[in-house]
Amino acid sequence: MKVAVLAGDGIGAEIIAQATRVIRKLGVSLEMQEAPVGGAGYEAAGDPLPAATLKLAKEADAVLFGAVGDPRYDTLERAKRPEQAILGLRKELGLFANLRPAQVHAELAGASALKAEIVAGLDILIVRELTGDIYFGQPRGIREVGGTREGFDTMRYSEPEIRRIARVAFEAARKRAKRVCSVDKANVLETSQLWREVVSDESKNYKDVELSHMYVDNCAMQLVRAPKQFDVIVTGNLFGDILSDEASMLTGSIGMLPSASLDERGKGLYEPIHGSAPDIAGKGIANPLAAILSAAMMLRYSLRAPEAAVRVEKAVAKVLQSGLRTADICTPGTRKVGTQEMGNAVVAAL
Repeated sequence: MKVAVLAGDGIGAEIIAQATRVIRKLGVSLEMQEAPVGGAGYEAAGDPLPAATLKLAKEADAVLFGAVGDPRYDTLERAKRPEQAILGLRKELGLFANLRPAQVHAELAGASALKAEIVAGLDILIVRELTGDIYFGQPRGIREVGGTREGFDTMRYSEPEIRRIARVAFEAARKRAKRVCSVDKANVLETSQLWREVVSDESKNYKDVELSHMYVDNCAMQLVRAPKQFDVIVTGNLFGDILSDEASMLTGSIGMLPSASLDERGKGLYEPIHGSAPDIAGKGIANPLAAILSAAMMLRYSLRAPEAAVRVEKAVAKVLQSGLRTADICTPGTRKVGTQEMGNAVVAAL
């Protein structure tokens, strides 16, 4: 099988290097081919998503993605900025379902901003619809009305879009605790009223899965009050963007969390959620575990190698149990290591 490796900007190259080392150590039969993207793509070809990079991504069975973004490119026109690369990949590859697990390893409970007893044992999966909603709805723009400017965006969802993301959530729940919480704002938004109606109807096909509904403002509160009440959360693009970032901080560090963005056939793009962190790029201190765990998700969902995925996850757990920590998750009594040494430890644990 073929994997497109798109390291991108900032710490992207450092963390993806460790993820690819782990994959090679597994001995899985894969062809991994690298290509520039983001700011690196702009430097190479004058575009954050060069045609050759997009072609490689389309031909691959999966995409392993690092991160994009750098203040050096902030003055470019919007279409040329690094962040447009990930938006373009989502659109061109039809990646409509974003899966973000938020798990708290027992050894890291003390690193969370919340009390350890609130987050210890946490295991949530947020399923975010990725290609619709207010981010892509039309019309949108900035216009002048009555001598003053106003900005406007359109929140829009079709029934098929809602139904297909609901199915992803219900199927995921079947492999977990069989509970789905659908998050919306149906007391205010027409879009959310349709969302709730369609999700409820789709749940009839999954009678073994318990469905509940929650308004997004209440969900945001419950995530910091009693997060372990959730199993799978399914929601739209805007609400999912906010809630998944909130959930990530329950774990103690955004540097620990992987993600998967899937199409309807199981092809996916896999990336850590932490971004390019240009302020620490090149210092060798970035946490590579989110990238390594993203590779594990890739093995499970797109490359049909679940046993290999489990091996990677167990190796990461073993390393954490040994007391090794990068700076973002270091607590008293543990040993601080850099990016390379953490990667070495995971490879050794395999």
